[in-house]
Amino acid sequence: MPAMVLLGRRWRIASDDLVFPGALELLIRAVWWIVTLVLFTNHQGRFDCQGGANLHNYLIVLLVLLGIIILTLCAVVYLSAQGSIMSPGPRRCVPALVYVRALLYVPELVWAALGAVWVSDSSSGCEPAEVSFVIGAVVSSWIILLSMVVGVLVVFDPLGSVRPGSLPDVPLDVRDQESSRSSQIFSTAHTLASRVWESRLRLLCCCVPQDDSHRAAFSSIAQLVSGFFLDTDLVPSDIAAGLSLLHQEQDKVQRCRDPEEVVTRSPSSPRRDDLELELEKATHFMQFAAAAYGWPLYVYSNPLTGICKLSGDCCRSHHVEPDLVGGEHLGCHFSSILQSTGLQYRDFIHISFHNQIYEIPFFVALDHEREAVLVAVRGTLSLKDVLTDLSAECEDLSVEGVSGTCYAHKGISQAAHYIHKRLVKDGILSQAFSVVPEYKLVICGHSLGAGAAALLAVLLRSTHPTLQCYAFSPPGGLMSKALADYSKQFVVSVVLGKDLVPRLSIPNMEDLKRRLLKMVSNCSKPKYKILLHGCWYELFGGTPDDFPTELETRPEEMLNQPLLGEESLFLHSSTYQSLSSDESPPRPTHPPLFLPGRILYITEDGPEPRHCFSQVRYRAEWSSEGSFSNVLISPRMITDHMPDVVLRALRSLTHEHPFALCPSSTSHLNVI
Repeated sequence: MPAMVLLGRRWRIASDDLVFPGALELLIRAVWWIVTLVLFTNHQGRFDCQGGANLHNYLIVLLVLLGIIILTLCAVVYLSAQGSIMSPGPRRCVPALVYVRALLYVPELVWAALGAVWVSDSSSGCEPAEVSFVIGAVVSSWIILLSMVVGVLVVFDPLGSVRPGSLPDVPLDVRDQESSRSSQIFSTAHTLASRVWESRLRLLCCCVPQDDSHRAAFSSIAQLVSGFFLDTDLVPSDIAAGLSLLHQEQDKVQRCRDPEEVVTRSPSSPRRDDLELELEKATHFMQFAAAAYGWPLYVYSNPLTGICKLSGDCCRSHHVEPDLVGGEHLGCHFSSILQSTGLQYRDFIHISFHNQIYEIPFFVALDHEREAVLVAVRGTLSLKDVLTDLSAECEDLSVEGVSGTCYAHKGISQAAHYIHKRLVKDGILSQAFSVVPEYKLVICGHSLGAGAAALLAVLLRSTHPTLQCYAFSPPGGLMSKALADYSKQFVVSVVLGKDLVPRLSIPNMEDLKRRLLKMVSNCSKPKYKILLHGCWYELFGGTPDDFPTELETRPEEMLNQPLLGEESLFLHSSTYQSLSSDESPPRPTHPPLFLPGRILYITEDGPEPRHCFSQVRYRAEWSSEGSFSNVLISPRMITDHMPDVVLRALRSLTHEHPFALCPSSTSHLNVI
């Protein structure tokens, strides 16, 4: 921070980002220079082949050129390592050195071409070692040049030309006029950013049919994504450093907390009995939510036997009663569902693997063990599902009998309406209940499927008052407070550990951005040290580092004032200032969204991080939506979301299948 300005535009790289790439190239160049020097010294006076004189001159110039490049790289690496993220002053000469380094590519390119000409025309009679060296030098030069071109493309910012310099120190009335003009520039920049992101989405989804609904989804997602970091002067490495600092800070806070009681109620407590009962039900229905993913998850969960068990069914089609709709490899999907759930062919009413934006797969089956008509909704498994996830705007949801404002995640709401239409208007539920009229309705799903299942349960509640819904790892930004309170009567959400998705909502992401900015602005260590220690901490654990911060050097009377460093990270169009400033352009406010129903929270109990060969100790407790108002940074924030991991944790708690997250673990101490 701030982003470097080169050739009159900003780039997605800062002046302190050149330490690692510069050090890597410096190492390569140093080895190259040493090898060249050894070759030149050993063959001094013995360049007597046809092109020996040209080879002699080539090596001399190459040594000089490499020496200049090495000195330039030393200066770049040294200066880039100076200062902190918020103190770019010691690095003010880095852009000039970047220009010098770029100019040195010209003679290097010329010399590589001359080396290629020498190999093709004048190398006859020379020693193979000499020819091989020149060939290696030419190839190395071209590889480095190609890497430079790729690097330029990676750090190129399409919006780099729309962020002019900061406003000068002018009188307030003039500054108000300039602020109005700055707001217009900000709006223009946001429009341009939306177009850029929409183009990226269309390129990414080039194989997806481009109808009106898809174009609307692309536009909605682009509007959401484009403005998230548009008002800040952060580059990707700043975000990585901030995430590393935030993870260590959260771990320090967690370790300083007093250990909580594992069981706060007596064993005979009705609430505890209710928790145990819901855990058993959740474990049972999670099998169906995981089975909805079809053969990919089954093969992933059973890498040694899965392919063998499914191979016969993938190659032939069965004449079965269920209505199989959409997609490819239906035989594989259906066979994996049978293997995962233990149901029979005749137990399935409808299976749909039709998949488009806002239209997700699901199946309807008869669960005789629990006497339920079961609707299982698949989670995110395709690019179209991702686009449904990212359509995170709010959409009104009309629900009879609910007091208060009712709205929900747009993409998931439309997916729930799609399934509702299929179940009701196509007569799928009527067909199921005509077979087993005494059964109750149960809806379950994982991830995206959990969100759709919860909203589907809300839609069906009026016609099926006894229905139950089990939402495993549902999205955090799902429904309004009124709907969340209403769904507590019939929805149970299950969240494992530090899962990211239940904590993922637009307000939470805005809060995460604020905390990232605060961590970055307060830390006075160089970025390369933050990233090095962060990588070590993520891979091998250890003690969180107590990085000195700029707060430690501030006078006490300044601690109650806004952080200047944090303010300078914000970008008001072209002006660095706090978003809370009165001059800031109006920002869209996103209404808060919440997890559905009652929340059953499962965590590992014991010291963290846990050694892979140690015993796993789980605890489960009822929690509130307030516990998921912050994003927790952890390597487990993705793994804790995986359906097979959630299923194993549930099985461990209910003693159904003793299981260890590490294969060598022999037992579990299960705590409720």
